Amino acid sequence: MQHAAATSLRRSLLRRLAAPLSMLALMSGLIAYWLAWQYTQHVIDRSLADLATAISKQVQIAGPNARSTVPPLAQAMFSDPSDQLIYRISDGEHEIAGQEALPLFGTRVREQRAAYVFEAQFEGMHVRVAQVRVIQAAGNPIIVEVAQPLRHRYRIAAEFLVAIMMPLLLLLFAGWGIVWRVVNQQLNPLTALADSLNRQTHMSLEPVDETFVPMEIQPLTSAMNALVVRLKTALDAQRKFIADAAHQLRTPLTAVKLHAEQAANARDPNQTLVAVHELRAAADRAVRLSNQLLSLARAEPGAQAARFAEFDIASLAFETGAEWVPRALAAHVDLGYQRLDCSAQDKPLIVRGNPVLLREVIANLLDNALKYLPAARPDGNVTVTVRETADEHGACVAEIAVEDNGSGVPAGLQADLFKRFFRGDRQDTADPGVESGAGLGLAIVHDIMNLHGGSVRYEDAAGGGARFVLRIPLATPASTSPDTAQAAHS
Repeated sequence: MQHAAATSLRRSLLRRLAAPLSMLALMSGLIAYWLAWQYTQHVIDRSLADLATAISKQVQIAGPNARSTVPPLAQAMFSDPSDQLIYRISDGEHEIAGQEALPLFGTRVREQRAAYVFEAQFEGMHVRVAQVRVIQAAGNPIIVEVAQPLRHRYRIAAEFLVAIMMPLLLLLFAGWGIVWRVVNQQLNPLTALADSLNRQTHMSLEPVDETFVPMEIQPLTSAMNALVVRLKTALDAQRKFIADAAHQLRTPLTAVKLHAEQAANARDPNQTLVAVHELRAAADRAVRLSNQLLSLARAEPGAQAARFAEFDIASLAFETGAEWVPRALAAHVDLGYQRLDCSAQDKPLIVRGNPVLLREVIANLLDNALKYLPAARPDGNVTVTVRETADEHGACVAEIAVEDNGSGVPAGLQADLFKRFFRGDRQDTADPGVESGAGLGLAIVHDIMNLHGGSVRYEDAAGGGARFVLRIPLATPASTSPDTAQAAHS
């Protein structure tokens, strides 16, 4: 799979700013050149027309003496070689002065004051001709023409273009420099932000400083800071969990080692048997603690969210309770199941989640209930109650309650009941016959319910015992097909 190449924000900004700036300068130069060319055409045409008109007036003043007085005057007026002027004066029959081959007609004719201006060919070059006709008293018109090669005005237009484009090019280079400097200055906060993040380590996660961050980048830095805080909280929790787990695992493993040494050094077979029993009990505690730690790892959202499926939570609660009946009978405890929301016990309550994890939730609660019921109590009972209800927002949820009539949890310990490695069984007065736990069971229940978008809470039971209430959202009707519901019911 090919990934798109990473784009540079600096290059993108420079390209998007410099390219329009260059096009603007180019268009400005072209427009200026076109205006200069039009202005040059107009000025030179008017100059040629004025020269032709001036000669025509001299012809009128000279009258019959025009043949003798006009040629020296025309020669003096058009003798400058830099102007490259060509002239012709004729009376229609005879040439008075100038170039006889200069055409009397041409193309692109337009009127310029009292003269006509047109383009023509003269000796293999393009010329611009201004023509004025003077009517004499005798009736013969005198034609005065003044011409100039077109290359002359091209040269003037090129000089105009150079004069216009040089400042534009200087302005363009200055604009490029300004754009480069501004873009770099505006991207400096991103570079400083990257440097600040690069200095962070997993041991020193600190929010980035937003003092000099532009307003447009503040949402990004705020999101980064929030992510850093969440990551720091997660890492702190992970370090604390590892430290607590190592501390909790040290006790059963140490017990296993001590009992193994006792069994190896025992002289009496009875002492060896007792040490082996203790060794097996310590190994069981270590295995149970390891399983609970694995359950906590499985409760991480990223590991189980993809394995969710729809199933009947009421049926799962009934089956899980049935698995614990033999242990309840061995402990002389009445383990019951009841459905409160309807008379039909087989109405499915379809939820979306991981049935293995939710089965472990119910099993943990049943284990705690059976473990902490007084062994000498003849009327001990544990009840699993299932019903459909609504939460505080009016959404339909499945509620599962595990209730016992034991001694319950003291009020001072209830706030920390679902914390990891916390035990709420009053360890100083606990029943010696009760196997001590690691304080992970209710933490596992809490994490798994959070994973499923549900909740767990503790209540004092009516009979003085403990009551744990689980709530998990029901699957929406759109996501539950008839085939799924029938399969869950079966």
